Amino acid sequence: MSTSPQTIILPVEGMTCASCVARVEKVLMKADGVESALVNLATEKVNLTFNPERISLAHAAELVDAAGYTLLLPKVDPLGQSASVTAEDHKNVHFKKLQNELRIATILAVPVMVVSMMTMTDWFMELPSSVVSMVYHGLFIATSILLFYSGKRFFIAAWKGLLHFSADMNTLVAVGTGAAYAYSTTALYFPSLLGITHIHDHLYFDTTGTIITLILVGRYLEARAKNKTTSALRHLLNLQPKTANVMKNGVLTETPAASIQINDIIIVRPGEIIPTDGEIMSGATAVNESMLTGESIPVEKSVNDNVYGGTLNTTGSIEFRATAIGTHTVLARIAKLVESAQGSKPPIQLLADKIAYIFAPTVIAIAILTFAISYFGLSVEFPTALMHAIAVLIIACPCALGLATPTAIIVGSGIGAERGILIKNADSLERAEKIRTVVFDKTGTITLGKPKVQEWKCDPSADESELLTYCAELENKSEHPLARAIVEYSEHSAPPQVFDFLNIAKQPQPFEKGSFLSLTGMGVQGKFGTNEIVIGNTSAMNERSVTLGNFSELSEKYSRVGLTPVFVAVNSEVKGIFGIGDTISPTARDGIAKLQALGIETIMLTGDKHATAEAIALQVGITTVIAEVLPGDKASKIQQLQTGGISVAMIGDGINDTPALAQADVGIAMRSGSDAAIETADITLMKNDIRDVARAILLSQHTMRTIRQNLFWAFIFNSIGIPLAAFGYLNPMIAAAAMAMSSVSVISNSLRLKRTV
Repeated sequence: MSTSPQTIILPVEGMTCASCVARVEKVLMKADGVESALVNLATEKVNLTFNPERISLAHAAELVDAAGYTLLLPKVDPLGQSASVTAEDHKNVHFKKLQNELRIATILAVPVMVVSMMTMTDWFMELPSSVVSMVYHGLFIATSILLFYSGKRFFIAAWKGLLHFSADMNTLVAVGTGAAYAYSTTALYFPSLLGITHIHDHLYFDTTGTIITLILVGRYLEARAKNKTTSALRHLLNLQPKTANVMKNGVLTETPAASIQINDIIIVRPGEIIPTDGEIMSGATAVNESMLTGESIPVEKSVNDNVYGGTLNTTGSIEFRATAIGTHTVLARIAKLVESAQGSKPPIQLLADKIAYIFAPTVIAIAILTFAISYFGLSVEFPTALMHAIAVLIIACPCALGLATPTAIIVGSGIGAERGILIKNADSLERAEKIRTVVFDKTGTITLGKPKVQEWKCDPSADESELLTYCAELENKSEHPLARAIVEYSEHSAPPQVFDFLNIAKQPQPFEKGSFLSLTGMGVQGKFGTNEIVIGNTSAMNERSVTLGNFSELSEKYSRVGLTPVFVAVNSEVKGIFGIGDTISPTARDGIAKLQALGIETIMLTGDKHATAEAIALQVGITTVIAEVLPGDKASKIQQLQTGGISVAMIGDGINDTPALAQADVGIAMRSGSDAAIETADITLMKNDIRDVARAILLSQHTMRTIRQNLFWAFIFNSIGIPLAAFGYLNPMIAAAAMAMSSVSVISNSLRLKRTV
């Protein structure tokens, strides 16, 4: 029996640009047993799908290491804690290392720059030759320390790339700064090899040091900005408390939250964070679930209600039984979904990846050509031609290109998670932008999926109290949703019992055991003393030759307004009628109006009768209704709507909706829906708020617009920068500063999503 593929998200250290991403992906994809490898530069992680029988994670790590990068493997954790904690620790170490390298580079680069400028003055040249020589040697020593301590990362990565006949940003920086350093060193110690007499005109130690420092400044600012983009995921991971009050053998013990086991009894006091998912056994409270749903109003909870880890208990103490722990909690699943979405790639990224893969080798060729044309063709002096080539190498580093898409995806999906809109992957986010038609299932989506008695009429000749008592007792033996609605209404709405002159309550006749009969698809039947009661639809009445009388008109009226008529017959004579309808979601009308304001067509797709469906549709503002559709035919209806390339979204909540959710361009599930629907859907609405459908589409539109802006400016930056550098209009130091700022600007533009969505 073959093992099914596994998917894991792992951190990758050492990546700096889109070319690095392409190299890591290529190395992994060439390995036997790897099915897919999606690398994200912004999160510095790889979403790896592999067959563990054919390749181990250790071997994958060796392949990545040989390519010049480090694949961080998860620590063995028996409690199932997320590997993201380990990744965060490594990221912090990496960030501190970068800080130290930048600090040393700045301390050395500033005096090197100042002293180099002083060496160009006339008074410096009038100093004794021994002093001049000492200054030059000091510049060499300071630059050497800076280059081989703060700048060694570029040379190590470039060397590993060279061993695999590949190039990336590190190669460009290493070649550029290395060339300037080597030329300056040769001019200082072996000027005769270059045929020069005036050394001061040929020293570019300041260029080398400043380029390294500016690029490290860009890396530092980039790392800080990227840290902001992942704040939503980090917030989710930090919600769960470290400890919990667990009842063991009658004693309340403070226990590490990671040690909680299924069925443990946990006590949570007001103001405490609920440590894991569970079911309340005693107590009542209000729970703030905004961290999961984005809804700020606390939700009332009592016995048998579910609570979720990471949510805040606000008012009362509760005792609950743990039903899910570790990676199986709702919070952990949401965090995993967000992490997966942030690590995925939309189709729009494919073009950038292809360009990035050949970008660095192309730039090196352009730099060589620039030098050759300048020096040999235009007779430009050697050092000037060299500076032109170095400027080309530095300005062309494709950092912004690699960050353009993933930073926007991270921010967009993070905003969605904070607002209760969970997006499965970047592909879903891109497809949502193109939606032109939204199809709604009725029950559980437009309506709450809880039938309720909207109207009750009783024949004046009947004893209403006695009749409702019969209804409650008989329907209580049925599990049908309509039966539940009748029981709830009858128990809470029955008039006071009639009393005789002795103040003794008049008692209904007792139920005759064994007389209960479920009428499949029609209703129920039972006997109370001499009274035979039938509760059901028109078919049940017709089958028993019960005359509807005046209740026939009421039945038609109920049907016209979307209510289901249920008759109550006593001894073959109708004595009452219930008008039962599903409660419309309070956000349905507003949510549908928002979609229509965006120019999106809204359609209801349901298995209900036309009259009922159209009545509900009229109340919420939907004009197109497709009714009486069997569950198996919903997907084919979606397919018909997709004719002509129209992008269709389907919103549903039940198992019967899953084929349609899968067929739609974007499937959207309600959190209250079935696990199958949520698993199939591309987007899950945690608040069960139909207004979030429009918000999800707007989020997609803003995110995709930001990605296009980022890619445009990344391409334009290089398209303009490279020619300017080649023709000598940019010196290497300005090129380094511009290159660093381009990456920061792309990330900053992505962060604007937080203010615009």
